[in-house]
Amino acid sequence: MGWATSSNVSTNNVDDGTDSPASARADIKAAFDELKNVIDGKDTANGVAGLNGSSKIAASQIPDELNSSTSTNLTLDPATGKVKIEEIVNLKPQTVSQLNARSDLEEGDVAYCSDGGSDSAGEPCIAVYTGSSWKRVELTDNIA
Repeated sequence: MGWATSSNVSTNNVDDGTDSPASARADIKAAFDELKNVIDGKDTANGVAGLNGSSKIAASQIPDELNSSTSTNLTLDPATGKVKIEEIVNLKPQTVSQLNARSDLEEGDVAYCSDGGSDSAGEPCIAVYTGSSWKRVELTDNIA
């Protein structure tokens, strides 16, 4: 089911008091067909995600992946100022060279660095950008 298209709705025969009802009939029918597409498009592909009884989008309507459609960052900006992620966050490993080569760094950026540990073996670490450099958070003892 496709979403409604405004170009399919014409007001040519319904926008003047002298318009013929017979001529307007096809325009009104086309407009109702587009309205039906809007109604039928709820919770369908190429439609719109509806809200459940709690005014939330159902999990089945949320995509598995969110991508920015431009060259800008994808921003989550809740009114509470806090993003809550349940379960596990998986960060794509990056090397020290990859992190240092980035040109989009901002203070507070966090990354999983695959070779940034302080030992000679280049163990992984968590890296936090301070605005001028990356600082490491060592991954030491295993959790029990």
